[in-house]
Amino acid sequence: MTARIGVVTFPGTLDDQDALRAARLAGAEPVSLWHRDKDLKQVDAVVLAGGFSYGDYLRAGAISRFSPVMETIIEQAKAGMPVLGICNGFQILTEAHLLPGAMLRNNHLHFICRDQKLRVENAETAWTSDYSEGQEIEVPLKNMDGRYVADERTLDELEAEGRVAFRYLDMNPNGSLRDIAGITNAAGNVVGLMPHPEHAVEPLIGTGKTDGLGFFTSILKKLVNA
Repeated sequence: MTARIGVVTFPGTLDDQDALRAARLAGAEPVSLWHRDKDLKQVDAVVLAGGFSYGDYLRAGAISRFSPVMETIIEQAKAGMPVLGICNGFQILTEAHLLPGAMLRNNHLHFICRDQKLRVENAETAWTSDYSEGQEIEVPLKNMDGRYVADERTLDELEAEGRVAFRYLDMNPNGSLRDIAGITNAAGNVVGLMPHPEHAVEPLIGTGKTDGLGFFTSILKKLVNA
């Protein structure tokens, strides 16, 4: 049976087609999901793609969090369904309280677009098992509201529990506390990160590398072996 990976499109989503393509390249069956539809079409995992859903009005991800599809995703994520939030998707996951903390405006107050080096800190989640702890990868980064923040107690808990999934290397592009680029929930099925692995799955595009493909091969192996 082929694993089905759903990718949600909100008004203002930009990278849904890229995420669908990445899922297909990894060997999964990509499934388009619409934000107004609660039906997840029997997918095995969900990707919340990047973009500027609802124009980032109020806060990035604040309106999308109340879309009908999110009601089902929140319920299923709490029951163990793997969910990956990329950039705006990460923002939505924090707004939905599936991940702790919040995303604020970059500390330099400018949109940033660059190839970004990351260090894998947790290779045991549903979305990172094809990497190794300490591995360095490079994927595109593009955001305006990418500064991850949380109170000191939450940050300490994330560190102590091994829930920091990725850190920025060489430079911190947005002022994220403790150089955090991505985190996971305690169960390891929900992961959010600001950089865009779906743009680094083919040598022809993005960074010219395939460092981001591991997210999608990881979840495929997780689902096939479940």
